[in-house]
Amino acid sequence: MSVGGARAVLAQKSKSFALATLLLPRRCRDDVAVLYAYCRRADDAVDEAPEQERRERVDALFAELASVYAGAHQSDSLLREFQRVVGTHGIPEAYPRALLEGMRTDLGPVRIASEGELLLYAHRVAGVVGLMLCHVFTLRDQRALVNADHLGIAMQLTNVCRDVLEDFRRDRVYLPADLLVASGVQPLDPPAGELTPVRAGLAAAVRSLLGLAERYYVSGDAGLAALPFRVALAVRAARLIYAAIGSELARRDHDVLAGRAVVPLWRKLALVAHAFGAEVRARVRARFARPARVGVGAGDAL
Repeated sequence: MSVGGARAVLAQKSKSFALATLLLPRRCRDDVAVLYAYCRRADDAVDEAPEQERRERVDALFAELASVYAGAHQSDSLLREFQRVVGTHGIPEAYPRALLEGMRTDLGPVRIASEGELLLYAHRVAGVVGLMLCHVFTLRDQRALVNADHLGIAMQLTNVCRDVLEDFRRDRVYLPADLLVASGVQPLDPPAGELTPVRAGLAAAVRSLLGLAERYYVSGDAGLAALPFRVALAVRAARLIYAAIGSELARRDHDVLAGRAVVPLWRKLALVAHAFGAEVRARVRARFARPARVGVGAGDAL
């Protein structure tokens, strides 16, 4: 797959991120598309495989990744591009390895016991993507890596809230069991269970999880000052568009059975405009006082 093919994958699979990447400088836009295409390829290789073959697929992805970092010739064109990107930008192997470890969580029935377990999963499948992007963006302030990780976690928590029904149908429950119990819902059992009787409890759990996501979004925002203007603009736009999914869920009283929450194109464009104004204001304020980084407590340890 060429760089153009990677851009096509991004445009087809994630219209929101594709829109945000248009704001990036050309020097890093293509490499971001390659990273996205690699992550999507790995995810699809597992999710689209028959159930009995998924563990073997993950093992194959680990072997493939080791080959990439060993400098071996790659017959797959996307892997050749990925190898170029990780070499050019010095992306540590630990980051994509963590991503693949996250995919192990998705094998078989998924049950998340606690908030801490969910945060670790979100770090692996999304936070480390933010860390990989920091290398492409040539981030200078290493302290902002925590913020990048937190922004990825926030987006993944939003994903979890948006996809409760879809995941339930695939025998995956990412809402933590302890949060469900606190919301008056006994741990869910998709093969035998129904969601309609616990609709209100699910709404309460989603409301709580979106509140946690907002704390991570705030921490992510604090790292934008460490990025060049156009990069920060693109990241801020992606952040606002993703957070708007949570706003759409809130608009429908966090009812996960009311259909998939989506952000229409007109609103995405409005959020891009808002991101531009917000980033300009942030840069003006930064001339007078450097904003303090914001942590979110225990999540800093991820």
